Amino acid sequence: MTYVLMGVLGTAAGVLAGLFGVGGGVVIVPALVLLAKLDQHTATGTSLGALLLPVGILGVLEYHRRGQLNIAYAAAIAVGVVVGALLGAKLAGVMSAVLLRRVFGVFLLFVAGKLLLS
Repeated sequence: MTYVLMGVLGTAAGVLAGLFGVGGGVVIVPALVLLAKLDQHTATGTSLGALLLPVGILGVLEYHRRGQLNIAYAAAIAVGVVVGALLGAKLAGVMSAVLLRRVFGVFLLFVAGKLLLS
């Protein structure tokens, strides 16, 4: 994929992140696997690298401006994310790309089912 298409992908993920709080796992990773033909591990690492700072800062500022940010909850979640990302990356490292892709697919189906039936 070209850098322009990666920019379009990033824009789409950013819009979805701003709307729903999603982007990396739901948009970027599947697009990198299906469109850019990256393996699951590389797609996940690339997504984390892309999202490290830019998604958070401007979206957070806008939600804070509107009074729609619970800073205490966000801080607690951030601590969990730091620990969880490390544990998740270590776990992913011992899984095959096929298993990781299938587990991810099951996770997405589970979330979709919960959202559709709630």
